Amino acid sequence: MTDTTAPAASSASAAPSASTAMPSVASAVPLHRNWRFQTLWIGSTAALTGVFATDIAYPLVILAITGSPAVAGLFGFVQAAATVLCGLPAGQAVDRFDRRTVQVTAEAVRVLATASVALSFALGAVTPVQLMVVGALVGAAQPFVGAARMLTVRSVVAPEQLTAALTQDEIRGSVAELAGPPLGGLLYGLSRLLPFGFSAVAFALSLLSALVIRTDRGVHADRGDRADRGDAAGSTAPRGDRRAEPDGGLFAGILALWRDRTLRAVVVLLFFLNAAGAPLGLAAVFRLTREGAPSWSVGLALTGSAVGGLAGAGLVRTLHRRFRPGVLLLAVVGSEVLLVLLLGLVTGPWAVALVLFGTMLGVPSISVLLDVLIFRQVPDEVRGRTLTSVMTMMGLGVPLGTGGLGLLLQYAGGTGALMVLAAVLACGTAWAAMQPGLRSARWPAA
Repeated sequence: MTDTTAPAASSASAAPSASTAMPSVASAVPLHRNWRFQTLWIGSTAALTGVFATDIAYPLVILAITGSPAVAGLFGFVQAAATVLCGLPAGQAVDRFDRRTVQVTAEAVRVLATASVALSFALGAVTPVQLMVVGALVGAAQPFVGAARMLTVRSVVAPEQLTAALTQDEIRGSVAELAGPPLGGLLYGLSRLLPFGFSAVAFALSLLSALVIRTDRGVHADRGDRADRGDAAGSTAPRGDRRAEPDGGLFAGILALWRDRTLRAVVVLLFFLNAAGAPLGLAAVFRLTREGAPSWSVGLALTGSAVGGLAGAGLVRTLHRRFRPGVLLLAVVGSEVLLVLLLGLVTGPWAVALVLFGTMLGVPSISVLLDVLIFRQVPDEVRGRTLTSVMTMMGLGVPLGTGGLGLLLQYAGGTGALMVLAAVLACGTAWAAMQPGLRSARWPAA
């Protein structure tokens, strides 16, 4: 990622008015010199690296303790289900309360929960039940951290820099995914407590970054500006009145989203993509472990996804310029069907890494596409709920896919399980391709 502020797509560079009430200083500061954004980026990158380090450590520990891929799948289901269930409350929280406080509180939960696992390893008292509880706590904290951070980014970055900032965020994910799995595998090989200790420290760095960042705007970023402009959609309540709620309350985001048939199709298709894509790491760990691959090589294989994400971040601008959003989304998800099938056929860490590389090439373009189509189109007072509504509805596929894959691995083996995942994703892609609103969708105008 360069430090330029060029948008990923020419039509995506102009955000709607809901995103434009920014501090004047933000417009004058280049993104690479915006210390608040870069501090948030560094803290979040550290935390995400810790997440990926333990993502490989948890299944390795559970397989070592129980020998059951079904239990490993159950862990993934519990963690993902906690994330999904807390999605809508997280949106409500970041819309009603101070976002910095929300992020700090949720990050503290992740620090304490993960540190407890490292401590239990030091005492020789780790149990699958404890791991399930910790997984649930870490999963529940995730939407609070993610929503608060994303909205904070919008308050410290100028509108014309949003696409560049979000693309840098995609690089953040790829860097973390590149470093986390091999580091987690290496640390696990040295001592089982080390990946969890590292993750706790990484979460603490993210907590520290949230503590030092103060935004130039209030709880509701542009509610006051919208009211001052006489915008009919703006709240007429006093600026500091947290009790004032737009219609829909907790479900305001879902209601706003579901009224648009194109956005409905986008979210449903990404639900299928998550159901098939989220458990691919578990499938890779299972297959490579059965082949007798050492833990460090398992972690190395999982970095294929990260390299693919980094390469994909460089394609965002080109893909957004050349393809309409619906066509791009269908092409990316359709290619995933073939890649999931291929993952069920290849053997060895290098082959697995190459396939995982392919599965991530289009993901950065989809992530920025979501921001352009959805998150910039809604007023700030429901933006948190809309954001978490999208993530919740998409995220429903994660626990279903992860839990289902664990059972499939138990009874159908690695190849059979991946064939089923590919079939599920193919069905979702076929349904979405028949939705005219999705095929004809265009990038929003200024």
